[in-house]
Amino acid sequence: MSTPGHAGQGLQLAPFRGLRYVPERVGSLAAVTSPPYDVVVRPDGLRHLETADPHNIVRLILPQAATAADRHRKAAETLRHWQEERILAADPEPALYVYEQRGDGILQRGLIGALRLSPREEGAVLPHEDVMPHIVEDRAALMRDTGANLEPLLFSYRGGENATTGAAEVIERVIRCEPLLSTTTEDGYAHRLWSITDADDLARIDEDLSHQQALIADGHHRWATYLRLRAEQPASGPWDFGLVLLVDTSRYPLRVRAIHRLLHRLPVAEALAAVEGVFRVRTIEGPLSNALDALAEAVGAGGNAFVLAGDGRFHLLDRPDPGLLARTVPADRPEAWRTLDATVLHSVLLEHVWHVADDPEHIGYIHETAAAVTQAERHGGTAVLMHPVHEDVVRELAAQGVTMPRKSTSFGPKPATGLVLRSLALN
Repeated sequence: MSTPGHAGQGLQLAPFRGLRYVPERVGSLAAVTSPPYDVVVRPDGLRHLETADPHNIVRLILPQAATAADRHRKAAETLRHWQEERILAADPEPALYVYEQRGDGILQRGLIGALRLSPREEGAVLPHEDVMPHIVEDRAALMRDTGANLEPLLFSYRGGENATTGAAEVIERVIRCEPLLSTTTEDGYAHRLWSITDADDLARIDEDLSHQQALIADGHHRWATYLRLRAEQPASGPWDFGLVLLVDTSRYPLRVRAIHRLLHRLPVAEALAAVEGVFRVRTIEGPLSNALDALAEAVGAGGNAFVLAGDGRFHLLDRPDPGLLARTVPADRPEAWRTLDATVLHSVLLEHVWHVADDPEHIGYIHETAAAVTQAERHGGTAVLMHPVHEDVVRELAAQGVTMPRKSTSFGPKPATGLVLRSLALN
């Protein structure tokens, strides 16, 4: 891979030849995009995307077949056919890409490129969540078979408010030019993409990022997959880098939302019976927004709080018994970790009170609040609704090398999948 000169042990974001949809060969760019693979959660979500356009990117990131091996093989064949048919085509020269999302009161801009992979010990990239091995295995097999990074991960860094130098200056100047693509997806977000190929601009970005440290905002499993695949390679090469979107959150703050739990085999009545006497339980009259307001108020007052749903009502759990917390929350972690809602949920409620195994057979992770409630009601399970953690808490713990319970946060807006891909055969 050709990269600009790099100094220091910070971030190195290398240009690459982006693989992009040829607009004339698809119905519309909006129709071929998708949310990240783990956000396609609606019961009809996959089917909806597959029927939006025969070339929707979901056929690569979530291929459908009888076995895992068949799914990954199918994705690889589809990717090859789409390139042969010029549904997807490579840009003529390596570039970094400025990516802009606008919608729902948010403006986000960042750089898409191939980030040099580095272990946690180097301190350049800070993970904050644990990962589930079976997901890493699935994503690794998909990437291995396709030879591609199909989705950019979402990383954040703090570059400072100054927009007159470094990466910020390049970004703000480039966006005044005509974009490579512009589209609005069905969620109402407008997306624009520009390329940066000028050697001086790439050098300015490289120098700036060489002093930065990134937090993994979204994509822990895929980052772990990148590292695993690189370890399989006998020599340096394209597997030393992975596709990311890098956002300067001092200029473009991300929105942090909670990821909710769906307990497939635990009815609400059983969940409530088990917490009697160890949490305060109050029934909150609907609609859902009332329950979420009550949850925010309880968290704001201090202590841990959750909303249980699935029986047609909402139940606020707060004020856990201090003695129970002292007995069940591991004492060998920082106070900021011990008091996280996600910590209390997993260490106290799931493990000791409800005895729910932390595996996909028993627990689902759902980003959308209403979807979590609907699925719990439909299948007789319990939705555990969470309040989001502040980004500063996440960064503080990550800097200490402390991981949060997995699926603790949802940073966004997440980059749309399908606007630019990275083929390792080209880079």
